Amino acid sequence: MMLDKGGAARRHDQPHLRIAGENAEAETAEQLVHRTALGEEDAFASLYDFMAPRVYGLCLRVLRDPAQAEEVTQEVLIEVWRTATRFDQQRGTAGAWVTTIAHRRAVDRVRSAQAAGDRERRAAAESVEPEYDAVAETAASRLEHRQVRRCMKTLTGLQRQAVTLAYYGGHTYRQVATLLETAVPTVKSRIRDGLIKLRDCLEAAR
Repeated sequence: MMLDKGGAARRHDQPHLRIAGENAEAETAEQLVHRTALGEEDAFASLYDFMAPRVYGLCLRVLRDPAQAEEVTQEVLIEVWRTATRFDQQRGTAGAWVTTIAHRRAVDRVRSAQAAGDRERRAAAESVEPEYDAVAETAASRLEHRQVRRCMKTLTGLQRQAVTLAYYGGHTYRQVATLLETAVPTVKSRIRDGLIKLRDCLEAAR
């Protein structure tokens, strides 16, 4: 994942995140989360541009696997979009709220993998079936990952391409536009429409 190290590093040192939009005055991450909770795709797009590198970096440190870090990053940012109404500024900053979600998701993935490995070793050594609760936990985790992959298939080819480059590739809107040889506004529209379809698909699957 390509990160804007200079800009990201400077922002990370600030107690209250400020994000500069291309055509608007700078807004705090807290304001963007509140606007995202109101369903404003522009606000989420700006929040995503700022938080994706930080979320990916945290997930990579916990998981030590780029592919899994990318997948968890996608899940985290979708969760932020879906649960923005739960953010409470009285309990901390927006950056802390997002990274807390990311850390929990990453740790859950590690624990799930460790639990699966432990169950396989016990099954091989004892020739007995794992406990039901352990099986249910792994099944639920795998089901969620399958749902994300299935919902990605509901996007149009252009939407899926733009979302994949943004989430899995860690590219900014301008970078995606360059790679796809498409105007930035068009790329933004594809990503926003794709995220809305992903959210609706995942909610319908619950």
